[in-house]
Amino acid sequence: MRVLAAMSGGVDSAVAAARAVEAGHDVVGVHLALSRMPGTLRTGSRGCCTIEDSRDAWRACDVLGIPYYVWDFSERFKEDVVQDFIDEYAAGRTPNPCMRCNERIKFAALLEKAIALGFDAVCTGHYAKVIEDADGNRELHRAADWAKDQSYVLGVLTHEQLKHSMFPLAETPSKAEVRAEAERRGLSVANKPDSHDICFIPDGDTAGWLAEKIDMSTGDIVDETGTKVGEHPGANAFTVGQRRGLKLGTPAADGKPRFVLEIRPKENKVVVGPEALLAIDEIRGIKVSWAGLPISEVGTGAGFDCYAQVRAHGDPVPAQAWMEPDADASAPGQLVVRLGTPLRGVAPGQTVVLYQGSRVLGQATIDAARSLQRAEL
Repeated sequence: MRVLAAMSGGVDSAVAAARAVEAGHDVVGVHLALSRMPGTLRTGSRGCCTIEDSRDAWRACDVLGIPYYVWDFSERFKEDVVQDFIDEYAAGRTPNPCMRCNERIKFAALLEKAIALGFDAVCTGHYAKVIEDADGNRELHRAADWAKDQSYVLGVLTHEQLKHSMFPLAETPSKAEVRAEAERRGLSVANKPDSHDICFIPDGDTAGWLAEKIDMSTGDIVDETGTKVGEHPGANAFTVGQRRGLKLGTPAADGKPRFVLEIRPKENKVVVGPEALLAIDEIRGIKVSWAGLPISEVGTGAGFDCYAQVRAHGDPVPAQAWMEPDADASAPGQLVVRLGTPLRGVAPGQTVVLYQGSRVLGQATIDAARSLQRAEL
């Protein structure tokens, strides 16, 4: 096949491209330029998609003997990922920029351009697996190494996108093996640190970065009963589950710490309460998509057993899910997920991904998260 290898400049994408070449595919390497700030460099493992990463990607392609290009997706990244991140926080939600990048950049903009240029598939260094069922339909599954599994951030992939997705690291038992293979292949990125944090906030100071982008104004911090217990410098600087930095003037009756339960941007209020009220029993999701063909229960509206995961490295918990039709028949319905084991600190804007065994069923953006205990207060 003609394969476009997305080269981030890291060890995973380099080894994935090497395996695609070794499998006999006609491979071309592409690095996505997502920022127009040429002076931006990595600091250790913080950040990605920098000038340094571009050079590392070029060196890897040179060793592999494949063509190398840089595609400028900075404007689309700025609009679809960075601005979306700002808008979501301004609305009091907690977005996942990696999900948006996979959805709108790597497996939308990149894949669309690749297909238009005659490529059959896009190859990435994600740890995830694509399996074909008996009818040849593709399903997304967890990688062999569950500790490195990245199927959560790929839960936004559609049936059509899975047809053109290639993940050569799917069966790799550990990251140590990937690094050892890179060393054997003479790839200079063999010992390069993994990137973490949000790539466009390389210093990790999300609150400080947002303060320059969103209008902040002081407001009330209230407890779960609505009683004022303090003031905040800007509601958008807080996230659900946060404990530090509240600086409350009124202690809790039981003397225990309070946590952020809810952000109300329209009222400019932050709601706090005891840790027990962070436990969420029910999630309602919008912008629902299915990874591959949806299971039969989805079309009938029947409930189905599954596991729900709300963070990239969070533990999946047993759940029952169903699609609830909208009152307006022409509008898409909501995904309702009733959790068998409550989850802490679930916030609107996050993504819930559903699994059956190792298979990814689909995902939704969390619109509301409900604590049955809090509802009874």
